[in-house]
Amino acid sequence: MVTFKIDSQTVTVPEGTTVLEAALKIGIKIPTLCNLKDVNNIGACRMCLVEDAKTHRLQAACVLPVSEGLEVLTNTPKVLKARRTVLELMLSEHDRSCLTCKRNRSCELQDLANELGIDEIEFDGERLVKTIDEFSPSVVRDNNKCILCRRCVAACEKVQCVSAIGMQNRGYKTEIGSQFGRPLGQVACINCGQCIVACPTGALTEKDSTKEVWDALADPNKYVVFQTAPAVRIALGEEFGMPIGTYSTGKMVAAIRRLGADKVFDVDFAADLTIMEEGTELLQRLQNGGPLPMITSCSPGWIKFCEHFYPDFLPNLSTCKSPNQMQGALTKTYFAQKNNLDPKNIFVVSVMPCTAKKFEIKRPEMGRDGYRDVDANITTRELARMIRQASLDYVNLPDEEFDNILGDSTGAAVIFGVTGGVMEAALRTVADILTGEDLKSIEYADVRGLEGIREATLQLPINGQMTDIHVAVAHGTGNAAKLLDSIKRGERTYHFIEIMGCPGGCITGGGQPIVNSRDLYSVNPKVARAKATYQADRDMPIRKSHKNPSIKYIYENFLGEPCGHKSHELLHTHYTPRPKYVK
Repeated sequence: MVTFKIDSQTVTVPEGTTVLEAALKIGIKIPTLCNLKDVNNIGACRMCLVEDAKTHRLQAACVLPVSEGLEVLTNTPKVLKARRTVLELMLSEHDRSCLTCKRNRSCELQDLANELGIDEIEFDGERLVKTIDEFSPSVVRDNNKCILCRRCVAACEKVQCVSAIGMQNRGYKTEIGSQFGRPLGQVACINCGQCIVACPTGALTEKDSTKEVWDALADPNKYVVFQTAPAVRIALGEEFGMPIGTYSTGKMVAAIRRLGADKVFDVDFAADLTIMEEGTELLQRLQNGGPLPMITSCSPGWIKFCEHFYPDFLPNLSTCKSPNQMQGALTKTYFAQKNNLDPKNIFVVSVMPCTAKKFEIKRPEMGRDGYRDVDANITTRELARMIRQASLDYVNLPDEEFDNILGDSTGAAVIFGVTGGVMEAALRTVADILTGEDLKSIEYADVRGLEGIREATLQLPINGQMTDIHVAVAHGTGNAAKLLDSIKRGERTYHFIEIMGCPGGCITGGGQPIVNSRDLYSVNPKVARAKATYQADRDMPIRKSHKNPSIKYIYENFLGEPCGHKSHELLHTHYTPRPKYVK
């Protein structure tokens, strides 16, 4: 432990703690823009300058470790003047179109300008106008709003191990870019959106699809069906002031109906369906031989990462489409037939915590007969914008239920949104089928948690013989890379692996509400949203996918059997190797 003084207060903290971290523990919020907890800590923005009380030198608090006898001051005239000067220099070359920016009122640069009372920019010199990159199906990059904090670069390189973006040029012309100046859509970007979540300004945003959805809602010839992912209901309330981790399913459904949707379906139904298909596929590989380990295919960011960087593992991927695509496929086949609707007139809108879904819905494999499984994808943030545009009082809306039959689900489906959830949901069903019992112990603690890679072994009867089944879970493609590399080196052997492209899984996907970097020191959205997810599972009357009566009905009356001919036609797909680098 180390004792030092900050603004005349004596503080004792563990050795290695930075002044910034120590200050936050006693309620002093030192401003920062480049610092992002556990991701980026480089002292580049200089907003967190503090004054050494003895030497009167200014130092960056985010990279200044506490030391015995250190005394720092955080709000002297010298400190405040330095911070204002740094901020004004940033603003002097910033595109200050705040009123029309998607990050208006949730921009950290805007927040600091308000806190420091910036009412005019003293340094108003030359500003380079930079091209906006809109070629990616998922991410828009506007370097006119970039402050070069490098948080996006750290998220892409250190967390996701993709390195699709980096620093380019030097001096005044320095900017964030991709290989050879190519747009994001022409490099090995996996569309995960973690760069957006990391960005403190509007320099990185999701590709907006709300206009397309509004147009469909206004078209009398379109039958508009919304479908929502498990993780959206855990986070949407945050956009309207609710605490992180508030479960607001009923209000979400009510809001979507008031936007004008003809039907509101739950992708949790297709999550249960995925377990039936994926679980059956796993059983077939275990019993009859097949590429092992089998790896989940629910996360489009992970799939594209695999296509770019680990194409030798493509045969190991489950052939199942994601629940999002399965839901869309059933809406345009089963639902269309039952209601005498032309699938070409059905407009399916998926609400996802994910920006990679915007890429996934446009894959040529995801559709048939000239139409796509899903027509438009909007993120949790985009749905919140639409609700605000419609002047709906979200917090005070009455709770409403999803439409049936594509709205029924179980607790196993709810946990799809958190890392380890797909694995646990699959084990609940596979264990029951193999043992022939309705097992009461259904919470698999070993696959829960936020460690980057988790492992478990369980004994199940395979072809009449008790067999050790080795499973693993990884979240974030950086952890996925470590896991796959260990398999390639022969250090690990597994039968079944779950991989989610985003750290924490879908609950902290690239399309979820963005948490201010300061708040990340007092609350962990992964923990809060995961807790809400598991509570939602415990509250469900049915917690196993194969027990869902609507799932039984859809097989008996439409699909036939899991992994049968019809389900393969509608619910399964294939993937394609992609170049790792731009040539």
